[in-house]
Amino acid sequence: MRVVMMTNTYLPHVGGVARSVDGFSRALRDEGVRVMVVAPEFPGMATDETDVVRVPAIQRFNGSDFSVRLPVPGLLDEPLERFQPDLIHAHHPFLLGDTALRVASARGLPLIFTHHTLYEEYTHYVSTESEAIKRFVIDLSTGYANLCDHVIAPSQSVAVLLQQRGVTSPITVVPTGVELDRFAKRSGRRFRKANGIPADAFLAGHIGRLAPEKNLMFLTRAVARFLQERPKAWFLVAGSGPLEDGIKEVFAEAGVLDRTRFAGILHGRDLADAYDAMDVFAFASKSETQGMVMAEAMAAGTPVVAVDASGVREVVRDGVNGRKLSVEDGDAFSAALAWIADLPLEGQRRLSRNALRTAREFSSQASAARLASVYQSVLKRKAAWEVPEEGMWQSAMRRIATEWKLLGTIAHAAGTALVGAEAPSALEGRPV
Repeated sequence: MRVVMMTNTYLPHVGGVARSVDGFSRALRDEGVRVMVVAPEFPGMATDETDVVRVPAIQRFNGSDFSVRLPVPGLLDEPLERFQPDLIHAHHPFLLGDTALRVASARGLPLIFTHHTLYEEYTHYVSTESEAIKRFVIDLSTGYANLCDHVIAPSQSVAVLLQQRGVTSPITVVPTGVELDRFAKRSGRRFRKANGIPADAFLAGHIGRLAPEKNLMFLTRAVARFLQERPKAWFLVAGSGPLEDGIKEVFAEAGVLDRTRFAGILHGRDLADAYDAMDVFAFASKSETQGMVMAEAMAAGTPVVAVDASGVREVVRDGVNGRKLSVEDGDAFSAALAWIADLPLEGQRRLSRNALRTAREFSSQASAARLASVYQSVLKRKAAWEVPEEGMWQSAMRRIATEWKLLGTIAHAAGTALVGAEAPSALEGRPV
């Protein structure tokens, strides 16, 4: 089986989608699936990538760390012809998502779409935030999902949300797996020594992009309050992004900057060591579709404190492997960190053991096997209704129908956003 994955973010970009595509690609190859990734160019990308096709892109779009691909007609024709894919897997509904739909239609291939992101939480990158823009991107991604043969939801929470929003394509929950072997050999002691963190300090930490959609200013203020109340507690931040200076400013104003460490972007052993160095992982994002970083933290035996949201509720079990807060409240978040810090040693070890058990539920092998099963079922469904020996006229009509449906998706989303009312669906009938 040969699969083309099309994504707007990929290595070396640091983010959930890039890591998901990379992780699934490698795990699927271990399952015997041939995978080719189509992604934009990014600064610092490897020069010796195998089965990866890069497309020209605008770098650091609108001050973000994202690359936005530039349309170059015919650029993918030769690589696709050599690869001869059996199906196309889109990881975004925009930009290369449109390309994925066109390629699938032109070649008569099934199209899978993973709804990785709550796109309405990212509208600040393209315009001033407004309810109209949020409604537009919600309807556009919903419409795109209904043009696909199958939709992957990273969590049950997202699957329910997509159904509520009107997605009628079949949906299967497949979380991005955690490569448990990466966390088997870890040394938090080594990381603490290298970063000047006392061996006996209670260390809370956070790993991820330092961006507005991650709710990091709330997290920072709650952690600063915790550090003020606990003179022997420290905080670790790993990652980079536009909020780094703002986070440091909050800690400086609280008088606790000297007990924080900013480790930058971590990979490989350093990443595993950082998770292991923490006594608790702090997480406040409400824009996640799955809890990948939380599962990674638990793979290192680190409990999590998080605000209840999609993705969180599938991973964090309150009082079992961490604390899950029902409301976004700074005092409550600080108190949850203190609750873990005050546990006797055996209580902390119990949380750690339970965290490890949870991580095993999210192994990369299990997730890849489930995704491969979805691929097989979609290919069987397509074979059942495929029309043999399609002529040039039928092929041309199919391409026209694809463009018409794309335009219909955009028009429907724009109309709903502008008038603020439900509009009749322009997307009826079998997916392309």
